[in-house]
Amino acid sequence: MPVLGVTQIVSWGSIFYTPVLIVPLIANEHGWSMTFAMGGFSVALLAAGLIAPMVGRSIDHFGGHNTMTVGSLTGALGLVLIGYANTPVAYYAVWVILGAAMSMNLYDAAFATLGRIFGAAARRPITALTLAGGFASTVGWPTTHLLIETVGWRGTYVAYAAVLAFISAPLHAFVLPRHRAAVDAPLPGDAKTPAKVLPPHGLPFILVASAFAAYAFVPSGLSAHLLAIFQRSSIDATTVVWIGALFGPAQVGARLVEFAFGRNLHPLWVVRFALGVLLCAFTMLAVFGFAPVTAACFALLFGGANGLVTITRGAVPLALFGAFGYGRLMGRLAGPFLLMQAAAPLVMAFVIERTSDPMALALAACFAATALICFIVIRAPEAGKAS
Repeated sequence: MPVLGVTQIVSWGSIFYTPVLIVPLIANEHGWSMTFAMGGFSVALLAAGLIAPMVGRSIDHFGGHNTMTVGSLTGALGLVLIGYANTPVAYYAVWVILGAAMSMNLYDAAFATLGRIFGAAARRPITALTLAGGFASTVGWPTTHLLIETVGWRGTYVAYAAVLAFISAPLHAFVLPRHRAAVDAPLPGDAKTPAKVLPPHGLPFILVASAFAAYAFVPSGLSAHLLAIFQRSSIDATTVVWIGALFGPAQVGARLVEFAFGRNLHPLWVVRFALGVLLCAFTMLAVFGFAPVTAACFALLFGGANGLVTITRGAVPLALFGAFGYGRLMGRLAGPFLLMQAAAPLVMAFVIERTSDPMALALAACFAATALICFIVIRAPEAGKAS
């Protein structure tokens, strides 16, 4: 789906990846603490999580071409307004607007849109979409750095607002397919249920939601603290930057492998494998310490695992629960995921301050292990049987 590939790069690059470069400038200009200024981003993730179920229902009923158009225009509005947010209350209020834009524009909304368009055949488009999205940081960070040096942080956000309003919004509104795949609703009674799927409630749903929410702690917490942890372990700053640069290519590489060879593999096995690799990476750090080679290997394994888990966030619910009501389902799953994503950097910072870097990494590993246990417990519907 080329349209969503382009708009995902724009949305991630303009809203999600810019704070790491721009928020320190905002804090410095207004005299705010870095903790307070970056707290706006956590507020945005919190807002995104709270409205995610409503966004999912909206995509089911009205289509991604409508919901994601509104999301692009909302993001453009927020990026313009943040330049005028000179008080703490106004600043956090704008981040709530940007959180709504995230919920309507990023992967969960895109996955729900693909589910509506392609139905049960959405797994391959989802994988292809994450391949494109994997380049968002590669494109976004250098572009943001160049724009900041050229037009300042306010001009950078105005430029990104223009891209969202005049490129992403029209693509969503006029080019994104409007049709809905033919999907049969589940009929009452096990004997009449046509699809080999699980009911989207009860223990199966709780396990899937808990697994992805537990995993959300890992990339969110590590993205905020991992490079600083490596630097505090006496790895020089230049080497740390190069280690961090390995994460993106590892994500894309893992997704390419899944796209080429994983089509006949149930996504539950993909996510179990990814989390197993991630736990091996944590174990490697614990055993061999924070030498540059070990840190680089961890970044590669972590990036590859995260690349696969991102695919399964769309593919596992589709395979387990079916395509009927997929948008609403993705919204329900996105809520706890985004809430955990918002909390993780703050929790990791607290653990690092009160205990140590190894304890913070151990906490992240525990969340990864919790996710793996949930996915091991889940059983896919057996072939030939209806749920």
